[in-house]
Amino acid sequence: MFPKRFVIKRLLLLVPVLIGVATVVFSILHLSPGDPALTIAGQRASEEFVEQIREGLGLNDPIWVQYADFLWNAAQLDFGDSYIIYRNTPVREVLIEKLPVTIELALYGQFFGILFGIPFGLVSAIKQDTITDHLSRVGALAGISIPIFWSGPILIFVFAQFFGVLPTSGRISSLYNFQAIHVTGLVTVDTLLAGEWDMFVSAVRHMLLPSLTIGIYSMALISRMMRSSMLEVIRQDYIRTARAKGQGAKITVLKHGFRNALIPVITVIGIQFGTLLGGAVLTETVFAIGGIGVLLVEAIKVGDYPIVQGTVLTFAFLFTLVNLGVDITYSYLDPRINQ
Repeated sequence: MFPKRFVIKRLLLLVPVLIGVATVVFSILHLSPGDPALTIAGQRASEEFVEQIREGLGLNDPIWVQYADFLWNAAQLDFGDSYIIYRNTPVREVLIEKLPVTIELALYGQFFGILFGIPFGLVSAIKQDTITDHLSRVGALAGISIPIFWSGPILIFVFAQFFGVLPTSGRISSLYNFQAIHVTGLVTVDTLLAGEWDMFVSAVRHMLLPSLTIGIYSMALISRMMRSSMLEVIRQDYIRTARAKGQGAKITVLKHGFRNALIPVITVIGIQFGTLLGGAVLTETVFAIGGIGVLLVEAIKVGDYPIVQGTVLTFAFLFTLVNLGVDITYSYLDPRINQ
C-alpha cells in the first residue's frame, strides 16, 4: 500500500529546507565582497552607468525587499539572467541545457556503485575473515581513499591509452548530431528512444569511464556499509532461529537478513547521490563534459551570481528529492516507519 500520508508529510518538510538553503545562498552572496553592477559594467564604466545597472538589478532596494523578491522568483524557477558567462541569457535556460549532463553522470555513477557495492559487501559478510573478505575490504578502503583527480587519469591511461577501447572525452562521438534528437538531454536515453543504436552505443562508451570514475567511491562506501549491516543482522536472534529450523545459510541470509540489512545502505545511497553531484565537478573537468558542476565553478570564479544562486538551489532541490525517495523506500522496507 502506498504511504500517502507519509509522503505528504515529507513533501511539506521540503519547503522549510529549501527556504533555509535559499536564505543561506542569498546571505552568502550578499555578504561576499564585490559589486555585481560594477562587474557587469566593467572597471572603466561611468558611475551613472553602474548606478543604472544597480537600479535594474534591484540592488538599491532594502535587503528584505531583495530577499522577498529572490524567494518569490525562485519559487517560480526564475533565477534571473546570467550577466557574464551567458550574457543576458535566463539562468533557467542554462540549467535546462547543463543539468541533464550532471544528472546522467551521477545516475550512472550511482548505478555502478549499487551494482557492485551491494554484492561485494554481501559476499564479504557471508565469508567473513576469509581471503575473499580481506580482498573486498582492502578494495573498499582503496576506493574510498583514491581521489577522482587521480583515478580519472588512471582509468583513461588503462582503457583509452593502453587498451584503446574507450573514448576519453565528450558525451558522444562528433560524427553524430545529437541535437537532432535532443528531448530530455540525457544522451543515452534520447538515443535509445530514437532507436539510433549506433549513437546509443557511442553514448554508452563515452559514459563508461566517467561513470566508473565517479562511482568508485560510492561503490566502496556501499560495500563497506553493506558488510557492516549484514554482519549485524546475521547475529540477530531471528536469524539464529531460522538456522535452527534447518534452513541453509545462504537462504537464511537472502530471505530473512538482506531486506533488513538494506535499510542503512539505502541511507548511504541517498547521501552518496549528493556527493556524486559534487564529485561531478572534477569528473566533468577530467573528461571534458560540460555539466552543471563546471558551470558552477566558473560562475563562482567570475562572480556570475544568478548562475551561482540557481545552480546551488537546483542542487539542493535534487538532494531533497533523493532524500524523499530514501524515506519512501524506508517505508516499504520497514512498514513501521510510516505508522
